[in-house]
Amino acid sequence: MEKSIITTGKTIDAAVEAALKQLGLDRDSVSVTVLEQAKSGFFGIGAVPAKVQVTYEVPDEKPAAPKVALSSASRSKPKEAKPAAPKAEPKPMAQKPAAPKAEPAKAEAPKAPKAEPVKAPRVEMPKEEKAPKTEQVRTYETAAPGSNEEKIEQFIKGLLEHMGSEAVPHAWSDEENSYRVDLTGDDLGFLIGRRGETLDAIQHLANYAVNRSVDGHVRINVDAEEYRQKREESLRRYARKKAQQVLKARRRTTLEPMNAYERHVIHAALQDMENITTHSTGTEPNRRVVIEYVR
Repeated sequence: MEKSIITTGKTIDAAVEAALKQLGLDRDSVSVTVLEQAKSGFFGIGAVPAKVQVTYEVPDEKPAAPKVALSSASRSKPKEAKPAAPKAEPKPMAQKPAAPKAEPAKAEAPKAPKAEPVKAPRVEMPKEEKAPKTEQVRTYETAAPGSNEEKIEQFIKGLLEHMGSEAVPHAWSDEENSYRVDLTGDDLGFLIGRRGETLDAIQHLANYAVNRSVDGHVRINVDAEEYRQKREESLRRYARKKAQQVLKARRRTTLEPMNAYERHVIHAALQDMENITTHSTGTEPNRRVVIEYVR
């Protein structure tokens, strides 16, 4: 079940923050609909605060079991005692004639015991043992001396050492002028950062530094523990959920600030959805995706 509250603030962000503080929720758990933009007025006269509607989900309440009231007619009445039946007088016992004495029975020959069928022992077939699942360990080829892969690995390795990380980069050519890099090792969550911010910074520095020392222009994509693939799948589910809410309410909603890569995933996930259009608004780093209902 969905509920919503309306809050105001000097800006849209301030109004949203006031709602989140009031609800005790984070930004991912709500959807925001802008009802009115903030207006500064003339020298402070006629200023209008920003107004937003914040929608959130609460668990459905289970209906209480109805109490059945007993009517006066259904109440149990004391049962009337029935009069005891009169006791029957005992009848005189008739004397039975004496039974004739039985002749002694002839001894019968003992019968041979019946032979019980012999059951064949049950043979249990051995169960087929399943081979234990083994995780596939990816192998990487050693970069050729002087190749772009070696230059990428050397730069990122030096950068990670300055960050105090012992992770190892492995680079390979994905397609023409495009390279992928996997970071392997322990404590990779530190290198991924909040929503991949640290990973994006490593990728940005690698693209900037390596392109200064190679011919032409190359594109480098840095990943760890398949974070980017998992993040894309999560963003697609998030976009479809918000789009369904927009279709139901027939009102637009503004998502949280995202970088250019994440905004592109949202636009691509909803580009073929009927009665839905998307566009970006705001300036970096607070640029957001707007999902809007269209007829």
